[in-house]
Amino acid sequence: MTQKTLTSADIFDKARTWNNPKKMKIARDMLERYTGCDAKEFNKHIILTNFEYYMDRFSKRFNAPLKSGSVMRVANSKQLGVSIIDFKIGSPTAALVIEMLSAINPDAVLMLGMCGGLHRDLKIGDFVLPMAAIRDEGTSIHFMPPQVPALPTFKIQKFISQIIIEKGLKYQAGVIHTTDYRFWEFDEAFKKTLRQEKVTAIEMECATLFVTAFACKVPCGALLLVSDMPLHRIKTKKSANKVFREYTDTHLEIGVQAMTEIDERGDKVRHFEW
Repeated sequence: MTQKTLTSADIFDKARTWNNPKKMKIARDMLERYTGCDAKEFNKHIILTNFEYYMDRFSKRFNAPLKSGSVMRVANSKQLGVSIIDFKIGSPTAALVIEMLSAINPDAVLMLGMCGGLHRDLKIGDFVLPMAAIRDEGTSIHFMPPQVPALPTFKIQKFISQIIIEKGLKYQAGVIHTTDYRFWEFDEAFKKTLRQEKVTAIEMECATLFVTAFACKVPCGALLLVSDMPLHRIKTKKSANKVFREYTDTHLEIGVQAMTEIDERGDKVRHFEW
């Protein structure tokens, strides 16, 4: 069956459903059920991750108890005014977590994820600040037509950039490729396409997060950590654990600082009205 391409009229019809009070009630209920956390406990600044390690480090460092629901885990720090959610992996859950969060109107959402570095100047442990994402996944089409670019909230990205520079660290900004194809490393035709695109990195959620957040009017940015260079060597359990030990604390530190200080130091985040 051929998938229908959304028209402008379809988008405006969908926009009305996203603001539907009945849907918001169900989304709020689902957020509580999937995370095991009352919606009132969530802070307005939220970090998203795919990894339990980030959850454990956040929980211990900021004395924020972990809660588990039927799908996801969450920790809320009232001291910081920041919550962190492990939404697992992949584009469907990326869209789902944004739709659920739209029911509580967060001020800012930041994805702290990992990516495979593709640019020749990158190395493991480097930071990538996505400026756009190629929509090579099957989820974002339900929210915006294919010609709509997947862009993060610029003012969040700008503030993250500022923090990284203040810490004396470096990052590379660029276009990333979001895919739902996990074992692409063994597909020569796919790798040839990546080289032709000249993208900076590859991962599995950002395009969906950006498009869904734009549709739902949720301010959303991302900061990625290069965990491997998959065109040269595929990540293993051993190499992944090394990345966690050596680099992720700094990654989390940048994310927490961004979410705690963006209201006071960052530009005001504004969305256009539909």
